[in-house]
Amino acid sequence: MHSALALRCSACDRTYDKWTWRCDCGAPLNFASGPVDADAPGSDSNDSLPTEPSEPWADTNAGLWSFEALLPVDAHVSLGEGLTPLVGAPAWDAEFKLEYVFPTGSFKDRGAAVTLSLADELGVDRAVEDSSGNAGAAIATYAARAGIDAEIYVPTSVKPAKRRAIEQVGATPVPIEGSRADVTAACVDAVESGDAWYASHAWNPAFLSGTATFAYELCAQRDWTAPDAVVTPLGHGTLFLGAYRGFRTLRDLGWIDRLPRLLGAQAAGYAPIAAALHGDDAADGDNEIADGIQIREPVRKDEILAAIEETDGDAIALPESAVARGGDALYERGFYVEPTCAVAPAALELYRERGVVAADDDVVVPLTGSGLKT
Repeated sequence: MHSALALRCSACDRTYDKWTWRCDCGAPLNFASGPVDADAPGSDSNDSLPTEPSEPWADTNAGLWSFEALLPVDAHVSLGEGLTPLVGAPAWDAEFKLEYVFPTGSFKDRGAAVTLSLADELGVDRAVEDSSGNAGAAIATYAARAGIDAEIYVPTSVKPAKRRAIEQVGATPVPIEGSRADVTAACVDAVESGDAWYASHAWNPAFLSGTATFAYELCAQRDWTAPDAVVTPLGHGTLFLGAYRGFRTLRDLGWIDRLPRLLGAQAAGYAPIAAALHGDDAADGDNEIADGIQIREPVRKDEILAAIEETDGDAIALPESAVARGGDALYERGFYVEPTCAVAPAALELYRERGVVAADDDVVVPLTGSGLKT
């Protein structure tokens, strides 16, 4: 394996020069060097990177791969993803980044493009993933583009449109009874007992390198200024952590002067980050419509909490009723998104009510998934 793809444990600092999906201590791994992990202990420096942005960073023909110098792998697998629109949302006094216009209808294509490019570089023949739908559809689609067989472990309750998106590109959905955690457990068993490569949006560090491009694009679209705050849905933290790493990279390179506050929006009843910050009562309730973030034990919980602390961020839990109202408000204004996506604009309203976000704060909210798959 190329030395640039060496891995370092997020908990015990052990390093690996051969690809593996998890540290022996059980914690997730990150790349040992490179921009996204520039402040990891023992990381290589990034002296070869530009000290200021230039025209190639806004190459609309390259999409997210216009930031290739900040990614761990070349563009082996692409469907033209990236550079999603940034539009005004006056009803929310914010800007929305339309992540639902990706090839498979969700921001997960950012991570899938980089993850499957890495899989192709490593010579992977068969990949597996576990997902409530969007990540599975993205991994399945980009695996098809790469000519890699894929199996996607999903809940039996997965939305039919998301299952079809997996099947129609030639991947095999593996339905699992039980909770979202049961789905992950079944997939991990398959990884450990076979020869499949784990293309996990939660565990694989390449996926987070891909979602970091959200921050790169956003700042490029804003003439290299960061907003005051970014509000994202928060389950496993795929976009939340990717955005954090991306903003941190740009700050460390000197391309932006500060980090935005990162504010998470969780589903009531599935809100371990809100509970860790504010107590169990803050996470109580029920929210079954935001199915994309029904994660009770996020793999990178400690990293999410550290990102919140560093950015003076927060996380709150929203009940189903608030998300349903938020979805209706989005539809009425032309944003055709899936229910999970509505949790972040709804959270922005609550953050303002609580005084966490000031009336004059400059806020960006990603709209993460298309209503065409609901």
